[in-house]
Amino acid sequence: MKLDTIEHQYPLEKLAPAGRIGVVALATDFNIESDLRRMYPASVEAFTSRVRNYNPLTIENLRTMAPGITAATDTILPGTELDAVIYACTSGTVAIGNDRITELVQQARPGTPVTNPVTAALKAFEHFGAKRISVLTPYTEAVNQDVASLFNEMGFEVLNICGFGFEDDTAMTYITPQDIAEAARKCCDPQADLLFISCTALRASLVLEQIEAELGKPVVSSNQALAWHSLQLAGYAEPVEGFGLLLRALPGNTN
Repeated sequence: MKLDTIEHQYPLEKLAPAGRIGVVALATDFNIESDLRRMYPASVEAFTSRVRNYNPLTIENLRTMAPGITAATDTILPGTELDAVIYACTSGTVAIGNDRITELVQQARPGTPVTNPVTAALKAFEHFGAKRISVLTPYTEAVNQDVASLFNEMGFEVLNICGFGFEDDTAMTYITPQDIAEAARKCCDPQADLLFISCTALRASLVLEQIEAELGKPVVSSNQALAWHSLQLAGYAEPVEGFGLLLRALPGNTN
């Protein structure tokens, strides 16, 4: 048998030339990859790993994810440089803590910029100069209490927080965009500077523009904020249309 080696004729292409983003998603999340594909430009790619999580969604169960975050990060394109890594769980970040999330990711990816829905949302609030916020979530009152407390501790006044009362992370994705839009109208306090829609599982990206038009103020969602912040970290500087005021604000401030 004759074995031949074929030489390629053209220079190797750099795939995802404008950004390679690692994503540590929940094992049960139906939505994060679809949302990021919608919002990222064609020259930016997300590469996903998953970390085991457990229902019902409680702060205690959310904390059980922490030991698996480093290993999940380590499986994302080993040996290939990433421009940023996302930990894609809002309530999980509330439970585990921003700094701890960064530490766990960077154990596998030293020096790589890390974001999460809380960090990204806080930067979005600052971008809009927001001080008073309303919050819509799919969570129970017990989880909502911790979400509100965190934002209050970070210097923002949570005027009100509304939740659908779900304990099953997978089922949260089944909430229709129409119900999200209707709940947003009911939830947003007229005195709020903006509405934050929490949870990477919610399909809020499909109705962000509609909600902003009806409320007459910015709307920030977990996945939209993640896309916005991760694109900044990757150095992407072109506005993205169709997903609310925040992504049209690129390039933004990464400080």
